[in-house]
Amino acid sequence: MATASPRHRSLSPRLVRWREQAAERPLLVLVGLLIVLMLITNLVSPGFLFPGNLSTTLLIAGPMGMLAAGQTVVILTGGIDLSTTGTATIAAYFLAQYSGSNGILAVLGALGIGAAIGLVNGIGVGPFGVAPLIMTLGMSGIITGLLTVWAANTSNTPVIPDAIRQAGSGKWLTYIPIDVVLWGGLTVILLVLLRGSGFGRAVYAVGANPVASRLAGVRNWQVLLAVYTLCGLLSAAAGILLAGYAGAVDTSLATTYLLPSVAAVVIGGTSILGGSGGYAGSIVGVLILTVLESLLILMNIAEALRQVLYGVIVLGLAWIYARAASGD
Repeated sequence: MATASPRHRSLSPRLVRWREQAAERPLLVLVGLLIVLMLITNLVSPGFLFPGNLSTTLLIAGPMGMLAAGQTVVILTGGIDLSTTGTATIAAYFLAQYSGSNGILAVLGALGIGAAIGLVNGIGVGPFGVAPLIMTLGMSGIITGLLTVWAANTSNTPVIPDAIRQAGSGKWLTYIPIDVVLWGGLTVILLVLLRGSGFGRAVYAVGANPVASRLAGVRNWQVLLAVYTLCGLLSAAAGILLAGYAGAVDTSLATTYLLPSVAAVVIGGTSILGGSGGYAGSIVGVLILTVLESLLILMNIAEALRQVLYGVIVLGLAWIYARAASGD
């Protein structure tokens, strides 16, 4: 019987150690991947890593990060929300239509619409037990129909307030995107909420084993109600920032961000089966996809092909998580 070469024998334990360390510190692996992508993008477009260019690239990270935040809390419970981008779009459209009379009320109304949509999703998924995929897909269709009718029957020209434009596309201290600052504040709150509160523990418990969590006294339907309402609220906030970033709104404002927002969550290590992962990984996932999108744009890759890539990422990681869960 042939024996392994000395070189192979010396490398095997090292590879095993690398694999163990990667499993124990997944965030470090993700950060390493992010750095590699940034270096590759800088090779394709020299100067990409200059502060001015990098800060411009990060402008889109804020809205995507908020969409990913909503998806994270939902996916942690073992669900998914396919209405997030529709919610973001209709909230932005409402803001643009009614900001002329009172900007603050328009923002509050837009956020209220997002929370209301999330609440309806939560009622369907929680108390009535509708599958999250079916409930949120149906809600997405309803939103799309309402937006189409609304846009066709309104004569008002949508206007984005200057404050929203500044929040979505402005920079603080020359290089720091304002929307990233807002996203950072949200990040701190969400990380504390998920890891340091009873609500966060309940979210993980429902995702890991809903039967056991119910037997332990957790009211699963209330957790799902809160989670989907929060997701709708965060989606509306993302839509407001997207409107400020784009400087205009239409009925497909956020459509292309659905797959990237889900991909960011699964790249970050949150299992689509629920119960494991967290928003810290989603943050790095958002940054990875932000840089990756810039790289693909620089390489003249069409939007359709970029969507295919995001779909492949989601399906590939879903397959990996399913294999890991089954012990294969």
